[in-house]
Amino acid sequence: MAIMTRVATAALMVAAAVLLGLAGAGHAQLQNGFYKGKCGANDVEAVVQGIVRSRFARDAPIVAYLLRMQFHECAVNGCDGGLLIDGPGTEKTASPNLSVKGYDLIADIKAELERRCPGVVSCSDIQILATRDAVALAGGRPYAVRTGRRDRRQSRASDVVLPAPDSTAAQSVAFFRKLGLSEFDAVLLLGAHTVGATHCGVIKDSRLYKYGGRAGATDPALDPYYAFVYKTWVCPNAAASDGNVVFLDDQWSALRVDSNYYKQLQRRRGVLPCDQNLYGDGASTKWIVNLLANNSDLFPSLFPQALIKLGEVNVITGAQGEIRKVCSKFN
Repeated sequence: MAIMTRVATAALMVAAAVLLGLAGAGHAQLQNGFYKGKCGANDVEAVVQGIVRSRFARDAPIVAYLLRMQFHECAVNGCDGGLLIDGPGTEKTASPNLSVKGYDLIADIKAELERRCPGVVSCSDIQILATRDAVALAGGRPYAVRTGRRDRRQSRASDVVLPAPDSTAAQSVAFFRKLGLSEFDAVLLLGAHTVGATHCGVIKDSRLYKYGGRAGATDPALDPYYAFVYKTWVCPNAAASDGNVVFLDDQWSALRVDSNYYKQLQRRRGVLPCDQNLYGDGASTKWIVNLLANNSDLFPSLFPQALIKLGEVNVITGAQGEIRKVCSKFN
């Protein structure tokens, strides 16, 4: 029986890998170990990993911050460091990015690398490496990423168009397809919410008290018991609760990269509408949620592949762009 289970799991992983397309083609000028021998005797990836490990030890939610940063970065003009730039009218000032966190960690890593080998490591590579290391520290599978990105000399708030928290499954999938990613990728990448959190102000109208624009209406797609808990203790219908934190996964699992997020969707306990809509009646993504929820080994194996693909969206390499001295400003 155990052998049959392993064979079945292996077959599912092969099938899922084919559907996912796996990260293999990507950008021709990115490569594994790009910085080897370019920073004196220093191992660039080990330096990044050490700083991320130190931060994770005292601030475990950093994994959620970095995953969100990678998505908000790479989904707008590609993984080019544009989100890191300070100043009026930059990507950082756009409404969806006002709550992005983790900039200080990227700045700390950059400062250390500049001390060791000035002008060598791009800010955009630091983002991808730091996210990779945080995912592994939070229980995800370790994975290799290719490096060699350059930083773009452009950052415009007007370019920032990201999916809304109430996106339908079709809208979410369409957004990821515009990035060159598949429906399977979309469901995997939304699985980053396994370590995510939001605030009551985001869900009070859409799910708890004004569903469909009707006063007092609660989203029928939300598990009634969870709705009761949220309305009674977490997000009471008063302005004072708007800033209260709501975990996007079970609280016991909220700091671990695992497949529990998908089990929550099966139980109608997805917090954001865009999450629960993946499991809605008639949603083309429902079978993927079932696959990932019912086969716990699949998500840890496939999530890194989707992150790799996201991390290679519209990158610039070679002589394009620049290697910033400070991540928050152009040279």
